[in-house]
Amino acid sequence: MFYDYLPIVASLLAVLYGIYLIRWVLIRPAGDERMRKISAAIQKGSIAYLNRQYRAVGVAGLVILVALVAAFDMMMGIAFVVGAGLSAAAGYLGMMVAVRSNTRTAEAAKTGLSPAMAVAFRAGSVTGFFVVALSLLAVGGFYLATKNPFSLIGLGLGASLISIFARLGGG
Repeated sequence: MFYDYLPIVASLLAVLYGIYLIRWVLIRPAGDERMRKISAAIQKGSIAYLNRQYRAVGVAGLVILVALVAAFDMMMGIAFVVGAGLSAAAGYLGMMVAVRSNTRTAEAAKTGLSPAMAVAFRAGSVTGFFVVALSLLAVGGFYLATKNPFSLIGLGLGASLISIFARLGGG
């Protein structure tokens, strides 16, 4: 039935809008050479931070994955991995846009508060759109594929694990 696919369609539209926001932010001027150099250093540090954090989360996640599969079934484990993966993707994407938007916001501020707010707000919206869109896509898609609401617990647990580590790690 058409209504079964409505969450999938809505989430894909949100992903498309998120991509539009990324493109809108990234085509803005990135500032002078000094600003771009500082931004590159921040980007490098952010990538190193996320990679280190996700490696640590991966170890904890592997232990939880084994426990979930042993206690429940393979579907619960797959749901856990999908939830964690999509949550990590949203966080990574959001961080990459956020660090690239800093100089663009500063550059836009040279012409006024309104242009700077437009850049900052849209850049900040990317993470929110992708978190919601990918979550809805995962829940809708996983439920359509399995028709098992119980496996959605694993999905939520995986997404929550990444989210809580991001908060604890300062993300």
